[in-house]
Amino acid sequence: MAPVNPKRRYDSSRRAAQARQTRAAIVEAARQLFLRDGYAATTIVAVAADADVSVETIYKAFGGKPGLVRAICAAALAGEGPVPAETRSDDLQVREPDPKEIIRGWGRLTAEIGPRISPVLLLVRSAAAADPDMAGLRAEMDAARLSRMTRNARTLGAAGHLRQDVTVEQAGEVMWTYSSPELYELLVLRRGWPADRYGSFIAEAMIAALLPVPLQNSAQVV
Repeated sequence: MAPVNPKRRYDSSRRAAQARQTRAAIVEAARQLFLRDGYAATTIVAVAADADVSVETIYKAFGGKPGLVRAICAAALAGEGPVPAETRSDDLQVREPDPKEIIRGWGRLTAEIGPRISPVLLLVRSAAAADPDMAGLRAEMDAARLSRMTRNARTLGAAGHLRQDVTVEQAGEVMWTYSSPELYELLVLRRGWPADRYGSFIAEAMIAALLPVPLQNSAQVV
């Protein structure tokens, strides 16, 4: 039997780690340049220079500017820390019986992710007016977000948490609206709200729009 070469295994692991670091550096350099200079004005040459890699490396890994924007969006949606935000949302829905706490948890995740993803989505919106690739990406991201929100709404509905006059589709549209980059633009970028206030507002608004009114409160309404 041929002897096992532990050095080869170590080198392979090290190369993979270096590749991840290089990819992350490219994505971050592209994010900063896109947000600073705009989509059209940012070049692959500039991204390569900032990330200290070759132009060929970027084209090989991402295929060009649209691929870079996709990677930026994916990184932003993952949120902070080792566990992706989507996974944390799914886990919350499994372990938490109180729908209000589920929605407040979504509000906290929105406060975490909003500052990361919304400026990029607003960049995509702006670029979509003149770039077909960005127009397609905008439509794709909108559809993916609606699908995700409808899935969340279906979970609430299956547990009997939705108001009787709200369908799963309507609930998904409500959550899609409250998670939109346009709302982030209005409240955070234009009105100057801090992220935690923005997330709390979204959570309480969705609770009011989607969940039944407690009996003690409804009895007071005349």
